Formats: sequence, C-alpha cells, structure tokens
Amino acid sequence: MTCSFLPAATQMIYDMNLQHLLQGITFECPPQALAEKQKVVRCVLEGNTYSSMEIDKIFSASKAQGKSLYYVDEDLLQNISPDIIFTQDVCEVCQIDTACTSAAVAKLEKQPELIALTPNTLHDVFNTAITIASAMGNEEAAYTYLAGLQKRIDAIIDGLRLHKAPPKRVMIMEWLAPVYNCGHWIPYQVAYAGGIDMLSNPAGDSIVTPWEKIVKYDPEVLVIAPCGFTISRTAEEVHLLTDKKEWAQLTAVRNNAVFMADYDLFTQPSASTLTDGIELLAALFNPNIFTVPEHLQHKYKPLHQSSLAYV
Repeated sequence: MTCSFLPAATQMIYDMNLQHLLQGITFECPPQALAEKQKVVRCVLEGNTYSSMEIDKIFSASKAQGKSLYYVDEDLLQNISPDIIFTQDVCEVCQIDTACTSAAVAKLEKQPELIALTPNTLHDVFNTAITIASAMGNEEAAYTYLAGLQKRIDAIIDGLRLHKAPPKRVMIMEWLAPVYNCGHWIPYQVAYAGGIDMLSNPAGDSIVTPWEKIVKYDPEVLVIAPCGFTISRTAEEVHLLTDKKEWAQLTAVRNNAVFMADYDLFTQPSASTLTDGIELLAALFNPNIFTVPEHLQHKYKPLHQSSLAYV
C-alpha cells in the first residue's frame, strides 16, 4: 500500500491509473483523491485565509524557529501501514518534507520505504513519473503516460518552428508580496512555450526580485501565478502590483499581455499539469499561432490595463 505526501505525485498516480494502490494523501491533493482517499498530512494553516505578506512572514518565522507547519496524523498512518511513502525535498514551504516525514514514520511498527521526489528541471519531473510507477510495480505505465505528454510538447515546438516565431521576453511571477521570480522547472516550460524569462532561476529556487529590476527588464508578457493561489485568489491581491507607479509603463501592461493563471499549471510538478502549463503559455505568448485548449479556458484570466480588473 502507498501513501503520497505530495499532491503532484498523487496527480501522476491517478494519471497513470495506479490509484488503486494509493490510500493515504495530503489535504492539498487533487479533488478526486480527496473524495476517495484518507488525508494523512495536514497543515496548521489549513482553513485559514492569509494575505501573501502574512503567509510569507508565517513561513519565514517557522523556518527560523526550525518548526514545520505540516503534521502527520500518526494514528491514521499506523492504521494504513504503508509500504511506500512518496515525499519531497524541493520546497519545505509548499509541502511537508522528508525530514518531517521521517520523524513521523519513526514511530511506526512497520517502517515504510521513503521515496523523496526532488525534481529541479522539467526533465526531472518527467523522470519522477518513472520513479513512481516503478516503485508501484508498473514502470510501463509511466512510459505510456510520458509518450503522450511529449507528443503534445512536440506539437508546440513544431508550431513555433513552422512560424519562425522569435522568443518572447516574459516573466512568470511566483509570489506577490514580496515579488518572487520563477525557478526550478518553470523556465523550461517557458522555453518550450516560445519564451525566455531572464529574471528566472532555472533548476533553482525562486527568489525575491526587486520591483525596480522588473521595471528595467520590462517583460513583453507577464504571467502572475502565485504558488498555491487560484486566479480568484490572485485577483484579491493583484492591486499590490497595479498600484505601483511604474505599472502602467510596462510593455506587457500597455499591450494588454498580463495574465493571471492557476498555480497548479506551474508550481505543482506533475508531468501532466506542467504540460498543460506549456500549452497555455504558448497560446499567451503567440496567440496568432496557438489557441488556449478548451480544458484550460478556466485556468487563466487576462488583466485589462484600462479597468485594472480581470475579465
């Protein structure tokens, strides 16, 4: 029996039709999993609403004190008695990490195998699908799954080549207060979609990025996708950007090329959702070449310069 302490791993388990082997999940896993599986990992912030700045302060204080905001329902975990637990060490802010998981499982009568999924690049993310499927005894499921995703990415690359489309100067924003650039696999998504984000940190952590630097960079396309935020949640705080005096000067703003997007297309590293993100970005960067797939229409909103509201 398997537990997934990482929503992206849970998504890929479902994508590969291996969910019959999954029993325990986290409170942030995909809706279908939440309806069917037991929630083992919880968070002390669960059910509360905080601003971007408040969340940043809470997590920073927690890290400084050596504490985790995540915890494990140890009684439930004992009852499940898993053979395998998928965890992660990419970001201790976004999800429970391996150290916290290890402390919880140390008390179990049967010690499960802990498999840490720590992708840094898009290629790494795809490889985690193979790791997951192999551990669950069906490696072939991963190859079938990934072949379908690669075909979708190849179609975008072919379209960009056919139209000789030059790369767009873009920025993907991972947080609002303070502003963070994008890191890890997201710059690779941008590249496949026909853009280049010179403020990003490929294969590394996202970092605080001064507004003055963004103004100087002056992106042609700006995509705002704060980690953990849906577009409706982002809309509540987008004024933190639009109120800045240099906002209206940005090329992306003047050309109505500012968009809000759901976080799970970028900061949740499942191979399928990141491929969705590439398809969305391709349509936002080059709308004359690509259209937003129907199943992603609800995952983004343009931000109008005139009204400073999303439509």
